[in-house]
Amino acid sequence: MRSNTPRMVVISGLSGAGKSNALRCFEDLGFYCIDNLPPQLLPKLVELCTQSGSELHKIALGIDIREGEFLQEFEKVLNDLMKNAYPIEITYLDASDEALISRFSETRRPHPLAKDKPVIEGIRLERERLKWLSEKATLIIDTSDFNIHQLKQEIHRNFLEKGREKKIVVNIISFGFKYRVPYDIDLLFDVRFLPNPNFVTNLKPMTGQTKEVADYLLSMPQTTNFLKNFFQFIDFLMSQYEHEGRYYLNIGIGCTGGRHRSVFIAETLEKHIKGIEFDTTIRHRDIEREKL
Repeated sequence: MRSNTPRMVVISGLSGAGKSNALRCFEDLGFYCIDNLPPQLLPKLVELCTQSGSELHKIALGIDIREGEFLQEFEKVLNDLMKNAYPIEITYLDASDEALISRFSETRRPHPLAKDKPVIEGIRLERERLKWLSEKATLIIDTSDFNIHQLKQEIHRNFLEKGREKKIVVNIISFGFKYRVPYDIDLLFDVRFLPNPNFVTNLKPMTGQTKEVADYLLSMPQTTNFLKNFFQFIDFLMSQYEHEGRYYLNIGIGCTGGRHRSVFIAETLEKHIKGIEFDTTIRHRDIEREKL
């Protein structure tokens, strides 16, 4: 492969075979993903990516059947790039007719090429239109018996960079329930059962980041018992998520105001997760809301 040439993967295949899910898997692997880029823009994208200093090193392009003219134009552009020895990988997602019919039936959506006809007619027409692309494929994945997790594992197996360990990035956020629960969190823990430093006069103006608040909470058996079981639970979950092929995990820790208990538990959790060698980010969303 030429220097300054990014890795470019085209993801296509039959409707219902899992292209959208596959594209999200490539995004998790650090690919810059574009869905249905107009074919005439592909050479321009290649030119931009191969320029010195470009930060685009891995690109995944999702291609649907769309209109016949779209495919014809894409075939021409793709052939021109390949003739110029540009290294493009093609991942083609296939599935049996039975599996595809079942998936369209479950979603109650018509096939894009047979909106007023039986699904099987659309599948057959699509196979015919995409035959040239399947013949150029560097990788064909039959998703007939796959669920989303198995598809992810298959893509990771083929595209995870050699020498790179699959490590989850854990994003931790502390917050106060009185200011609403954050959006987009995977695991939510409510620590309002712990003794509240807000009711201790000298601790009220402090935060969960101070030694005084930490010492107060750790002096309570509820806290030490919770942390012991909490860390065991987190260790178990991390091993399962890592096996699943997950690349990020958002954990929310909430107390009443988001200043003392949730902050302390979030800080303690971050230290533990770093200790088992996962990357972390941490944010205390509401720590300054109740400053005196």
